Amino acid sequence: MSKQRRKFTAEFKTRVALDALSGEHTLSEIASKYGVHANQISQ
Repeated sequence: MSKQRRKFTAEFKTRVALDALSGEHTLSEIASKYGVHANQISQ
């Protein structure tokens, strides 16, 4: 059986994007905090 893809809400995406734009944390810190890959945040 294949693993089901995760679906991110607009609210979650906004929260991650604002956290990334604030510049307080590195991409890897934000990625581990939200459980996503750093490449997803940079894109």
